Amino acid sequence: MAAPLDLTALAGATLAFDLDGTLVDTAPDLVGTLNVILQEEGHAPLPLAEARPFIGKGARWLLQRGFTEAGHPISDDAMGGLFERFIARYNAHIADESAPFPGMVETLETLRGAGARLVVCTNKRTDLSTNLLDALNLSSLFEAIVGADAAPAQKPDRRHLETAIARAGGRPDRAVMIGDAAPDAGAARAAGVPLVLVSFGYTEVPVAELGADILIDHYAELPGACLPLLAACPRPNETL
Repeated sequence: MAAPLDLTALAGATLAFDLDGTLVDTAPDLVGTLNVILQEEGHAPLPLAEARPFIGKGARWLLQRGFTEAGHPISDDAMGGLFERFIARYNAHIADESAPFPGMVETLETLRGAGARLVVCTNKRTDLSTNLLDALNLSSLFEAIVGADAAPAQKPDRRHLETAIARAGGRPDRAVMIGDAAPDAGAARAAGVPLVLVSFGYTEVPVAELGADILIDHYAELPGACLPLLAACPRPNETL
């Protein structure tokens, strides 16, 4: 049996997590809402597996990609009304089928127990993110929840990630970004923050092509992935 990991290097580190496709499998409720809107507009619904990769760049992108895939791109004039209907319906069914990915809760509790600060850095709106995490009893795991509307710009802009790290009381040179898609990778690279990507999330670009420092297949691998990425970072009692 392998020896337990020494997690002391996690003390004072900030771990920033994407939400959809990284922390929580939200695809059933997001695609379900997309399909309700498609059907209300007289179009056929999309299979979950087909629409799943469209998640990750916000509701407007999901709507546009979904309608385009269904053969009916959305005009600029129509987007506003469809978006409002999507948000209203999704918020009312935000956790019908959504659930944490296997091992997520236990792993995040371990990370917090080791002294890491955890923060959500998501392109989802902050109110929707908070409503989802509250519904799943997960909000208490995080120092802050920072949606796209709570930062100067959304991922892949570095300022989103930097804002989230600051809101958690951390600093970029003692942080790791954990995500599943190109916006997470872009923000991490722009901010100079190490990057862990999960293989089970939502991405139209193969995750292996996104340039992660470490790619994991299960949350049980996350503590061991973060340790070497933080090894060269300044410790909490060291000055810059």
